[in-house]
Amino acid sequence: MKSGKNPVVVILAGGQARRMGGGDKGLINLGNQPILRHVLDRARLWTDRIVVSANEDPARFRELDWLADIPILADGVPDRPGPLAGILAGMDWVAEQAPDRTHILSLPCDTPFLPADLWPVLAQGAAGGVAMAQGADGQRHPTVALWPVALRQDLRRALMEEGLRKVGAFAARHGLVAVPFPARPGGIDPFFNINDPADQDRAATLIRSAGP
Repeated sequence: MKSGKNPVVVILAGGQARRMGGGDKGLINLGNQPILRHVLDRARLWTDRIVVSANEDPARFRELDWLADIPILADGVPDRPGPLAGILAGMDWVAEQAPDRTHILSLPCDTPFLPADLWPVLAQGAAGGVAMAQGADGQRHPTVALWPVALRQDLRRALMEEGLRKVGAFAARHGLVAVPFPARPGGIDPFFNINDPADQDRAATLIRSAGP
């Protein structure tokens, strides 16, 4: 697959880990490295262009040497409107810095078990619209999705003029396709995300027993 057809991966790392004592969830340690590094390892399987959406203050990520080659983006929409603002920031970056890329692949920063075939399977299911991951339990994961960059002006209007905040609601306007993924070996949910200390402990156990 030619690099121009690969997506730009946009890792959404602007959330605050309130249930884990605050701070950046992606920087919480899991195994021998921060959760965000697990996601980066997966993203590098699919593309040579990765950016991190950091919400309002990108400086806190730019200080990390292991992110030195990764562009860190601030939201261009005020008042912390959520993941859609990070998706828009990624689309704007692609339009300016990587215009040969037609899609972004959005990923949350707290999902360390993403399937290795995520990008090719989503690409096959896209059908010209938004391809969104669906777990084995039937649950859709709105921030694990493949987005045409051509939607960026529609997304800007939805955020700025309509005040839209729900990722799934925007995707539903633009040919949403839910793409199913099976559980990983051992029954691991590939979209398991870490929300609290109990999730962190469970993820650490899974990594020790089954590998990342």
